[in-house]
Amino acid sequence: MATDIKDAVRTVDAAAVMGLLPGRPRLLALGEPTHGEDALLGLRNELFRQFVEQEGYRTIAIESDCMRGLVVDEYVTSGAGTLDEAMERGFSHAWGSLAANRELVRWMRAHNEGRPGSEQVRFAGFDGPLEISGAASPRQALTALHGYLSAGVDAGLLPCTAATLDRLLGADDRWTEPAAMTDPTRSVGRSAEAGRLRLLADDLVALLDAQTPHLIAATGRDDWDRARLYGRTATGLLRYHYGMADTSPARMTRLCALRDVMMAHNLLAVAARGPALVHAHNSHLQREKSSMRMWQGPVEWWSAGALVSARLGAEYAFVATALGTIRHQGVETPAPDTVEGHLYALPEGRCVIDAPRLAVALGGTRLARRASPWFGYAPLDPARLENSDGLVFVKDVPRS
Repeated sequence: MATDIKDAVRTVDAAAVMGLLPGRPRLLALGEPTHGEDALLGLRNELFRQFVEQEGYRTIAIESDCMRGLVVDEYVTSGAGTLDEAMERGFSHAWGSLAANRELVRWMRAHNEGRPGSEQVRFAGFDGPLEISGAASPRQALTALHGYLSAGVDAGLLPCTAATLDRLLGADDRWTEPAAMTDPTRSVGRSAEAGRLRLLADDLVALLDAQTPHLIAATGRDDWDRARLYGRTATGLLRYHYGMADTSPARMTRLCALRDVMMAHNLLAVAARGPALVHAHNSHLQREKSSMRMWQGPVEWWSAGALVSARLGAEYAFVATALGTIRHQGVETPAPDTVEGHLYALPEGRCVIDAPRLAVALGGTRLARRASPWFGYAPLDPARLENSDGLVFVKDVPRS
């Protein structure tokens, strides 16, 4: 196998990745097989710097809370606040504690210093304000959208007052009740108040759309774009909370699908701004359905990558990442009859490989490698190689 693909193996850099593609995609998605490893994130940082300097990319979007990401973007573009504050307030999933993420933000701020806005790099989170344990209150997004519209349009056009929103939202801990993730009867998502909020959120988004020419002229496109993010987030969260109150067997499938729909909408908005590098778990970026075994059993849903690829076509590219060992997660040397085992036999410690060519070299063999439970290492599915544009392989991941 190594002989068959020898000509397809390249040193990891932006030029090698771009050489796999017919042109510069608007969204170049780089997957990771596991979360929280600085070695893998450091490689992402290297590639992003090269894409910025060599290919004109201006945004990085990562699997983190889209609302929190505004804090990081404000810091890297204007210097507002401090690096410590950006790391503490600007990430979800505890990503702000990772050294490689801190280095990314530090580099972005240094790169932007003294540059005009058109040449600055931007940061975006594209996940919803969600955790595996539950979802945030829609308060922040909903009130921010209402506040933006209140300042920009005639009060008579608004569907409600801020006081009405506050009354319907109630205490935030109603929305963030941890037990609601496993017990739908504890969710507020199908209460009368939540139903009313869903209608009001839809009306506010419709008003934002209807007033687009005026609002862009009055506030600027960046503020209007941010208001659209508030609208997507508010409606997405209310839809997600409605799903959390679902008592049917399809509940978790729907929730996983709703999360990736939120991701896809955010990625399409990022794409509208210009070329961006996207970084998240392989399962969110692949062109096929994602799957996971949860406490209610196996679930399967269309990934954000599949949804975006269906819309953008060749403007979306996906490069997966696979690895050989990550011993502190219990991932030892791969068996020789797995995809990772074949790649582990190559002399390179890190390389870029033409994934469709690798699929041909493997002859369609369905090779498998055991996955770590839950959110640990997810092995590469060889049946999906030909639907990836490329593959980055990292031989050994040391403990961070």
